[in-house]
Amino acid sequence: MKTLLTVNGGSSSLKCGLYKVSLEGLENLCVVKLGNLLGEGVRFGATDAQGAPLETRTLDMGDCGREQRHQAALNEVLNWLQKQYPGHELIATGHRIVHGGNDFSKPVLMTDEVSSQLLQFIPLAPLHQPYNLKLIEAIKNLLPELPAVGCFDTMFHTSQSHLERLYAIPKHLTNEGVIKYGFHGLSYEFILHQLRQTDSSQLKTVVCHLGAGASMCAISNQKSVASSMGFTAVEGLPMGSRCGNIDPGVILYLMREYAMDVDAIEKLLYKESGWFGVSGGISSDMLELHKAGHPDAEEAIDLFCLRIAEEAGRLAAAMGGIEQIVFTGGVGENDADVRSRVVERCNWLGAELDSEANQKNALIINTDSSTLALRVIPTDEEMMIAMHTLSKIN
Repeated sequence: MKTLLTVNGGSSSLKCGLYKVSLEGLENLCVVKLGNLLGEGVRFGATDAQGAPLETRTLDMGDCGREQRHQAALNEVLNWLQKQYPGHELIATGHRIVHGGNDFSKPVLMTDEVSSQLLQFIPLAPLHQPYNLKLIEAIKNLLPELPAVGCFDTMFHTSQSHLERLYAIPKHLTNEGVIKYGFHGLSYEFILHQLRQTDSSQLKTVVCHLGAGASMCAISNQKSVASSMGFTAVEGLPMGSRCGNIDPGVILYLMREYAMDVDAIEKLLYKESGWFGVSGGISSDMLELHKAGHPDAEEAIDLFCLRIAEEAGRLAAAMGGIEQIVFTGGVGENDADVRSRVVERCNWLGAELDSEANQKNALIINTDSSTLALRVIPTDEEMMIAMHTLSKIN
């Protein structure tokens, strides 16, 4: 049985999907997740294609240094897969890479030269890029003959106009690459793939990828027209612990009045803000905010929903209209309350919510009289990576 392995990792997590390759296409066999990679007890969990648990346990990596944790985690995944699916033959691995800059607009076969080029984008995606590259190196060490394909979160947005990607800054900085790139592209690409199955891919669509990392994208004529994230993945909506849009003058003020250096500012923007900051430190998890029953938690949720509705208006302007809103991501797919608050603020666009369908997380959640189509579509970045990988090696 020929298989593909997708690899999607961050600083302390790893998510892998195993896919059977046949003449009929790709079939997901399982998903393996490891969490708390840098902590004392590494969480190992595996589920089948339907999400049913296959195994859950805690790994002891106490004798493994922090620099070796990602390689050890991948080795653990490969050993488990070989026991679970004896005799399966890996033909390639596909890797999510957050930032490809202007140089990478399509999936690429990973080489030492490509990896070296991608190092330059670490400052633009410090929470993900170094670990994406570390996992590619780990695969190379474990399976040196296996082709590895890099798939970029930025590549879907390269269709955006030059004007849309500009910041109003000196031209020489623009020419050096300080422009809007956009992220979550693999998720948006998968949603577009799903919309093609419903004959609604030609509609002017705003996709809301909502989770601890949140963004939105305007898709028209099946291409990215505009997105909420920009030069880095901290721009746009307020997220779990990322601030989203902020007046640059605030940063200057903090540097001057609070003597905050670059590292302190980075920590504030990426790890201490967003839902976590607005809620007064209650949580960066939306479910926990709902459970808290605290005014500050409620304020964090309300601010998030307000910003989503406001961004929908901006993205509609970028497309010259709007015909459909799609909710995806962990919050977008499962949080009926957030969807309800957002749609209520979008009533002026003609959006009307079917409350019963919304509570059931149904595929279609608009009323018959709504002038906007409202959909809930689960995203699958791993499947998109697998599809790109299979296409590239073929």
